[in-house]
This record gives sequence, C-alpha cells and structure tokens, in this order.
Amino acid sequence: MKALKHLNQYFYNYRYRLLIGTLITIIARIFTIAVPKFVGDSVAIIQQYLNKEVTEITDVKSQLIMNIALIFGSVLIAAFFTFLMRQTFIVVSRYIEFDLKNEIFLHYERLSLNFYKKNRTGDLMNRISEDVVRVRMYAGPALMYSINTITLFIIVISYMFSIAPKLTLYTIIPLPILSIAIYKLSVAIHERSTIVQEYLSKLTTFTQESFSGIAIIKAYGIEPQTNTNFEKLSNLSKEKNIHLVKVQALFFPLMVLLIGISNLLVIYIGGQQVIEGLIDLGVIVEFIIFVNMLTWPVATVGWVTSIIQQAAASQERINEFLDQMPEIKNHANSITKPVSGAIRFDNVSFTYDDTNITALQNISFEVLPGQTLAIIGKTGSGKSTILELIGRLYDVTSGTIYIDESPIPKLHLNTIRQAIGYVPQDPFLFSDSISTNIRFGKENATIKEVHQAAKTAAVHTNIMDFANGYETILGERGITLSGGQKQRVSIARAVIKDPKILLFDDCLSAVDTETEEEILGNLHQISKDKTTIIVSHRISSAKNADKIIILEDGHILQQGSHSELINKEGYYQELYFKQLSEKEL
Repeated sequence: MKALKHLNQYFYNYRYRLLIGTLITIIARIFTIAVPKFVGDSVAIIQQYLNKEVTEITDVKSQLIMNIALIFGSVLIAAFFTFLMRQTFIVVSRYIEFDLKNEIFLHYERLSLNFYKKNRTGDLMNRISEDVVRVRMYAGPALMYSINTITLFIIVISYMFSIAPKLTLYTIIPLPILSIAIYKLSVAIHERSTIVQEYLSKLTTFTQESFSGIAIIKAYGIEPQTNTNFEKLSNLSKEKNIHLVKVQALFFPLMVLLIGISNLLVIYIGGQQVIEGLIDLGVIVEFIIFVNMLTWPVATVGWVTSIIQQAAASQERINEFLDQMPEIKNHANSITKPVSGAIRFDNVSFTYDDTNITALQNISFEVLPGQTLAIIGKTGSGKSTILELIGRLYDVTSGTIYIDESPIPKLHLNTIRQAIGYVPQDPFLFSDSISTNIRFGKENATIKEVHQAAKTAAVHTNIMDFANGYETILGERGITLSGGQKQRVSIARAVIKDPKILLFDDCLSAVDTETEEEILGNLHQISKDKTTIIVSHRISSAKNADKIIILEDGHILQQGSHSELINKEGYYQELYFKQLSEKEL
C-alpha cells in the first residue's frame, strides 16, 4: 500500500468531511446493534411468560409492541444515517478522482516532448482513466466499508463481551484464520491486478492506434489481420482477468464458511450455557443475529481487500509517471520581459537520447529581428531540430542558443513560447470548428481577425466553400481537410498570434506553386518586424530570405543569400537548376 500514500494529501484536504462521515457511521452502527438487543429482549419476555415468570399476557403484548416500535425506529434511523454515510464518503471519492485526474493531466502537460516519444497514447489515457477509477474505488467504497466494518466490529464485539464473554471468545475463533487467508489472497490479487492493468493499457493502445490509422488499414486491406491481432490481445487480456477473478472468487465462499462455523459455535456453546443457566435464550438469539449481521461486513473484507490491491497496482502505475520530472525545466522564477526576436546559435550540437542520433554538430548562425532565414537540406539533415531547439522543446547537448543575447535556459518558458508562432511539418488540428482551431493562436480573436489570418494563409476561400464555413467541425486530427488545407489553417493559427518569431517547418509542401507564392507574398508583408525562419525543400520558399543555410548531416554546408548561392557551385545551385527544370517540364 506504499503507492497509495500519494492520496494522503487528498484525504487531508477533505479531512473534515471524512471525520463527519466517520461520526455518522458510528451513529448508524449504534442504532443498528440496537435491533438484536430488542429482539433478544422480546425472546426473553416470551421465555419468561412460558416459564410462568410473567402471568399477564397484556404485559407481554405491550412489551412486545414497544420492542417492535423500537426496532422499527432503530432501523429507520440507522438507514437514514447509512444514507448520509454513503453520500459523504462517495462524494469525497468523486472529489479525489477529479483532483487526481487534474494532477495527472497537468503533469502530462509539463512533461517534455521526449516523454511522449517513449510512451504510447493509449497507455497514457488508460492511466488517467481506468487506473484513476480503480483508485477512486479505494478512496470511496473501500474506505467507507472499511470504516463501517471496523466500527461495527468494535461496537458489536464490545457489546457481546459485556453480556457473554466466554461465548464471544468462541464466536471470534475463525477471525485469525480469516486474517491469514485475506493476507495470502491479497498478495496474489495485487500481483495479478498489476498484470491485468498492463494488458488493459496494451488493449487501449492497440484500439487507439487502429482507429487513428483506420485509413491505412482500409487502404491496405489488412482488416482481417488487424482483427486477428486484436483477438489475440483480447484473449490474453481475458485470460489474465480470469486468472485474477479465480483468486477473488475464493473470498466469498471462505467468508460464508467461517461465518457458518461461528453460527454453529454460538448454537452449541450457547445452548450448553442456557442449559447450565448461565445465559438466557434471548442472548443466543442476539448472538446469532450479531454473527449474521457481521456476515456482510466480513464478506466485504475480501471485496475491500481486492479493491485496495487493485488500487495499489493502479496508483503504482500512476506514480510511475508522476515521479518523472520534466527534462525541460523553467529556470527563470518569473516571466521575463518580452523578446524582440534576435536569435543566435553558438556552436550548438544536439543528440537525441532516444535514438542516439546526432542531429546537429557545431552549428552557428544569427538572425536579427525583421530578418528571414531559410534552411534547406536533405531529409534528416537537422532542419526541424533547429526549430524545436528555438522553441526549447529540447535542450542543447552542447553550445548555447541566445534569444536577445540571453541564453535560452535563462528565459521563462512562457516568455519564449508566447513569442513564437510555430507551424510544424505535420500540422495537428483538433476535433473542433475551423474558427476555434485558428483561435488557438489567439483565444480572444475577433471573427474579423480570424478571417484576416485565413486570408493571409490563402485558405479563406476554401473555408467559405464549406456548408458551415468557419463553424465547420473537423474530424480527428483535421481529417476533414486536405493536406494543403490543414497546412494553411495551421499557418493562420500561427499568424493570428502576431508573434515576434515565426517558425515554418516545411509547411507549404502540400500546396501548389501558385498558392505557395501567394502565401509567401502575404507572409513577407506581415513579417517585416518579425524574425522568420522557414524550413523547406523548395528554392521558391527560400529565395526571398535574407539569409539561406544549407544543412547536411547536421553541419552547415553553405550559407548566404539567394543571389550569392546560385552563383556558387554546390548543393544550392544544383537544387536550383533541378527544380527550375522540373518547373519548366
């Protein structure tokens, strides 16, 4: 249960509610144990009448009616307080579930990009959903029934000892056996619950990836193969669940057996004591009711134990991610002054630790505010890495990146990222309206600003052709739009932010040449006071830049302006004439 210590902070936050719930539980159980007492009294009165100790039948009837009224009243009060008990504990568990999900989600947001390269989306989703649900069961029903059972045991056993100590000792003989059995079964449940949750994560990941890649599955006609793989994984998950349930199934029969033994001991030992005149017959009736009253709480011990073990396994999985610290840490204590956009790389090298690939080696260049830098190179040359380092999605392996002559780690992360408009190579759009997707760049943007940003990105006309225009709801990852439209909506999202630094990562690859020219012309107008970096494979996207860098295997192969580079033998000149010939053809 060490993993569950993480929840103590939440129990402390709701301590007053839990204390009230405990008090309500005690009151409910006090009224509950009143019922066997009144039943026992009723049996004792009848026994006295049969033994001629009481001769007036009217006295017997009046006493029985009084006891029935007290039993009925006790049951009603106990039921009312039991209802309040459930309301208190279950509501607290929902609050804890809410808080824990928020904690996990906020931590997910803080974790670095590298974390998401190493972990699958389905597993992340399972830990914030299924695992949290299992933890909630511990914070709610398990806690409630534990307090209820402990309270009932203390009150009932104390009362039983007060009226028949010897009979009570015989009655609780099975409890040590029960404790040992629960311990042994709990260990097995914990181990098997962990395995079950791992397979549930695998199943979630498989289905999530299958749904996301459904177009590829259909295009390649591999539905049968995918279904076969899903069945194999489902069957393995089923086997692990059955393996767990087999252990859980031992609990209830074991509880019933031990309770039955207690009943037999009460009848046998109690009967002997009645014959010897040590106790009344009503005490045996009380004890039988008490033992059976403890049947459900004792039975829930197994269920609660199972819940706790499953919750511990789930919380252990949750803690595994909560214990991971972000690789990109905010070293600045407060938000620094807004940046003007000057960027300088000084002997920067970077190696991806997940693949051990060195993407950049001793890169140095400078871009001043208002200037445009174009970066060209083959696939894998390190172009996108430069943009990711500017946005501080990663920290450099060696060297220093300066923004406005301040080393980038000394700037507040919010300062850096608020100053950047980033259009990735693979644009991501959310399952929402087009206008909302554009407004991710500026939440309070007016519809006029949204339209203007779309016009700058040359996508306004396309959007207006849709039946619902800007309120068109996109499918997952923007599947409703074509590749070029997704790229242009992403450009609009960056432009509407009006940042000091614009980063475009090959974001015009899916548009035709005419549209590219229109967008580049529009960007040229709005980027006069901004630092712009364009990554591209096309000379047409780079030719108007103030400076062009050619990358190869993480090194700067060439740099200069368009006019300088086309007159110099090398990669740029060859690429220029090659693309010129393709255009003419």
